[in-house]
Amino acid sequence: MIFNSSYQTVDLEIEVMEEEYREWILPLWRENGYANYYSAYLMCASEYWNADQRWETVEGEAINVISGGSDIPAATIGVDGPSSVRQSLIRKALYGLNQANFGSKARGRIAQIPMSEAYLGHVVNALAKPIDGRGEISASEFRLIESTAPGIILRRSVYEPLQTGLIAIDSMIPIGRSQREFIIGDRQTGKTAVATDTILNQQGQNGLCVYVATGQKSSSVAQVVTTLQEKGAMEYTIVVAETADSPATLQYLAPYTGAALAEYFMYRERHTLIIYDDLSKQAQAYHQMSLLLRRPPDRQAYPGDVFYLHSRLLERAAKFSSSLREGSMTALTIVETQLGDVSDYIPTNVISITDGQIFLSADLFNSRIRPAINVGISLSRVGFAAQIKAMKQVAGK
Repeated sequence: MIFNSSYQTVDLEIEVMEEEYREWILPLWRENGYANYYSAYLMCASEYWNADQRWETVEGEAINVISGGSDIPAATIGVDGPSSVRQSLIRKALYGLNQANFGSKARGRIAQIPMSEAYLGHVVNALAKPIDGRGEISASEFRLIESTAPGIILRRSVYEPLQTGLIAIDSMIPIGRSQREFIIGDRQTGKTAVATDTILNQQGQNGLCVYVATGQKSSSVAQVVTTLQEKGAMEYTIVVAETADSPATLQYLAPYTGAALAEYFMYRERHTLIIYDDLSKQAQAYHQMSLLLRRPPDRQAYPGDVFYLHSRLLERAAKFSSSLREGSMTALTIVETQLGDVSDYIPTNVISITDGQIFLSADLFNSRIRPAINVGISLSRVGFAAQIKAMKQVAGK
């Protein structure tokens, strides 16, 4: 998995060296129901690697490090499934029988996921595999999971409003297309409800939505999907879900997968809205991975590059210039606080990256004021530039 700007993420495949081992390992994986959810990513310190080079594999608690060879010094493997079964299978696959007859081999391409309009209306995991029981999705195009954010020359300043349907936000804290707005608050204060209402309000506005659920309860994700289906919003929405029981590697990857899906439509001159719910869970997953890899901890035991983790993700939100037909990608970022502490490490990082924040107060929520927006510390750095003339006149009174 990629952890540093000097690394590249490279797709790996497990290759069984002996035919007789293939006969019992692959059926064993299929038996446990997660053969299609196998994922492996390689940390590559160079743009050049030997695709035929093999590495020794050392088993860890949740991350298996592949090392050896001068071109590719380290890698991680994540296999979806119950922890005990996963470790048993990895142990058998990598050390079974004659110990050293299994290895990993680089495919020689940067990690990417398939892309298609057919993803609309589906629930997928961090590898863009459908998990809603509606069958496979056919796609002929591919896009890098981590792509470079558009440059300054390609962008246009914010001038179009993105209507949330919530008068308190549209009048006092306006959000424009391509803006990165931060929704922050304690648990159970209505953060997801604000995001869901915004998705519902995009109906009939020629917009597409991507909802990324990272580290959430399965019941919570199911409730959001049910709401979107009942209101007819799944027709223009993709849900990327890695719940709390998913491996940390996939929780880390899910927001980047969602961004890649939103970018696919943005580059096709469409207006997209992506919601990250929530990035504090992704930071915790990254924290787990870094400790397992024995990375030196920094503030609050997070790795030193946790700011870059979110900045490179949120910078992908943009509105293209007129020469590129003005496709846009707007990001609503959710982070959970503890007892209203907005000065915590992750919230302050995200505040410095985004273009404003909507703070939801637990006291207001318990007083039955919905949405429970604390207007004293909520703001939009775009301001009236993201409002139509009529809204400016009404909001200014």
